Amino acid sequence: KASGPSPRVCVLKKEEGEHFGFQLVQKKGQRGHIVKNVEKGGLAEKGGMRNGDHVLEINEHFVDDLTHMEVTRMFLVSGPQLCLLVLSNEEYEQAVTQGQDLRKLACAQRGDDWKPPRLCHITKNPVTGLGFSILPVEGEKGKFTMSPVTGGPAEKAGVRKGDRLVWINGAMACELTHSAISKMVKKCSDHMTVLVIDSESEKCYARRRMPILPVMADAQNMPYRPKKLHLEQGPDGYGFFLRHEKISTGRSVHMLRDVDAGSPAELAGVKDGELLLEVNGESTERLSHEDVVSQFRKSGKQVTITTMTLHGQNFYNKLGLFPLLFIDDHSATEKKEKPASPEQSAAVVTLAAALAEAQEEMQVDPNVRLCVLQRGTPGFGFHLGCIQKKPGTFIQQITRGGPGESSGLLKDDVVVEVNGQNVENELLEDVILLMKKGANSLSLLVVDRPGYEWMKKNGKPITAEKVVKAPEVSETAICTCTHTHQSKTSHMYSTGFRS
Repeated sequence: KASGPSPRVCVLKKEEGEHFGFQLVQKKGQRGHIVKNVEKGGLAEKGGMRNGDHVLEINEHFVDDLTHMEVTRMFLVSGPQLCLLVLSNEEYEQAVTQGQDLRKLACAQRGDDWKPPRLCHITKNPVTGLGFSILPVEGEKGKFTMSPVTGGPAEKAGVRKGDRLVWINGAMACELTHSAISKMVKKCSDHMTVLVIDSESEKCYARRRMPILPVMADAQNMPYRPKKLHLEQGPDGYGFFLRHEKISTGRSVHMLRDVDAGSPAELAGVKDGELLLEVNGESTERLSHEDVVSQFRKSGKQVTITTMTLHGQNFYNKLGLFPLLFIDDHSATEKKEKPASPEQSAAVVTLAAALAEAQEEMQVDPNVRLCVLQRGTPGFGFHLGCIQKKPGTFIQQITRGGPGESSGLLKDDVVVEVNGQNVENELLEDVILLMKKGANSLSLLVVDRPGYEWMKKNGKPITAEKVVKAPEVSETAICTCTHTHQSKTSHMYSTGFRS
């Protein structure tokens, strides 16, 4: 007797430097996500995945009706562990042909008693404390139950009597002793985050041999959640500056600055100093300043962005969680209020492209810098590039931690002067010879490429006089910048999204 489609659970866990060993594709114009190129002996094959499988769920979230971009994003924020629910190609086609509800099929394998785990952020009461106790489960090593005080902080955060403790402040409870957990609770300053689940649902995960992960959780009470916001350009643009800044940890971030009062950005909920995490669903983490600006311009007169505070990002990083898992979506309602036809959308994009070009004159903030370098052990710490057989050079690569990076040089900077001599019309070989004449010291006048092109287009001279003096950033390197809104020396690009 032929049985109906039976989804399989595949659990994959990778270590640092490893990859999952498969690809996911979506056929144009069709729903569903198909597994391809499963590597022989790789994590996917060992986890039970096969070429042609259709992925129904990722970490307990149904994905069959999502776009490829949305599913890709889920993979990126899931971290090193994946729990996939898949159907073979034959079973998937059978289910679709028979008109089966794939979402119900996916839910059925969990059982009626299943409820998702819960992430609970508990804020300590100065008088009563966190308001819970943790006890080991008798006869079950590495398992603990929580008992919240009635009306206390833990109960208010969502902890229920008898809940199993799965994870506490970034650590899996099964890997800790009761003594270690007690010490963590005692050392807690003013808040604690726990992942809990009821005992019946815990059995459901055990039956399916699945780990219980924060990425699967109901996380409604988590603080500092990223905001997804929908903005529409006003007569004066969006009303903020986008800057690429190096923060105290040494990491570079895209930051929203100088939000105009009453602007579309402020009305949508953008706050000064917030981080820009996504533009139209695409992560900005690996994008340059110019790439992010390009994303805005391609978007036309409206854009959807994801923002959060720096404090919020630090909070999630300490817990080992990806902030984009906890987005608070403010964009859907605004989008529904003003639906646009495909023809209108195309017209908006065309008009926006023209407006963006017209506004570029006022939006570009040239980043002219005079960077003084002292030769280090690896040299000056950068490589020059050029367009073959044409004059003009630019910074092609920068050595991390070298004199070039310390001085403020940025990738793709155009080199204007070397040791006070203009080299805009010099070939690469001549520029290198000129640099060698300076022996162990080198002075470079540089400008970011968009700023260079804007200044040339508008006949603006690029000279050392254009540089605003700034204090030393290290004993051997000085970087001075021309940003009007910059009050301290930092690696920064600035582009205004206002007219």
